[in-house]
Amino acid sequence: MDFVDRNLKCLDCGSEFVFTAGEQLFFHDKEFKNDPKRCKDCKGKRVKGPKTGGTRTGTETRTSCSQCGVETTVPFRPTQGRPVLCRSCFQTKPAIPPPDTTPTDALQ
Repeated sequence: MDFVDRNLKCLDCGSEFVFTAGEQLFFHDKEFKNDPKRCKDCKGKRVKGPKTGGTRTGTETRTSCSQCGVETTVPFRPTQGRPVLCRSCFQTKPAIPPPDTTPTDALQ
């Protein structure tokens, strides 16, 4: 299959950019179905995203610690039947070792 350079229009800034034959070959090899929608500059800005300064984004849920009862926030939605711990209780909790996966017949 022969590929030739094509001019596409960026979805964000509206400028034209070249979708090279080499890029088209790459897209074909990776079985990508859609052409790129953004120029390299806009794609780079989109991938980096806004600087958040290290703060978390997403769901913050207020709840009470299951162990000490203090009100805390957690970065997820707690599920019913599972304990939710505040930071200090979580850090003092001993680590649970992974389950032993040794076959029982190997122990004899």
